[in-house]
Amino acid sequence: MVLLVVEDDADIAELISYNLRQEGFEVLKADCAAAALTKASRHNPDLILLDLMLPDLDGISLCEILRKAPETATTPILMLTAWTTQQSRNLGLEAGANDYMGKPFSPRELVSRVKALLET
Repeated sequence: MVLLVVEDDADIAELISYNLRQEGFEVLKADCAAAALTKASRHNPDLILLDLMLPDLDGISLCEILRKAPETATTPILMLTAWTTQQSRNLGLEAGANDYMGKPFSPRELVSRVKALLET
């Protein structure tokens, strides 16, 4: 299964990728919304992990774009972000995210949530 990690912090992106690869997933990385849209349309990932604070577009807007694109309209999206207020959580879920996780995060919990989303 192919997962797309959209995260502009290289260290966090590598931590996420490492833990997912250890579970047998193929991981693609994008450090901005433009790269994420390109990779999502080219590779049709099975799941997208999405940060909200990106350099070129916020993750809420990117999630809405992904939901409107035929290639990613039904792709599970897990938002993983430092925005942890109830309001930001609601915005993320209303934009079309399937799950929402705050940073800092437990890599083990992240892997568990990814697997759960892929099973549905």
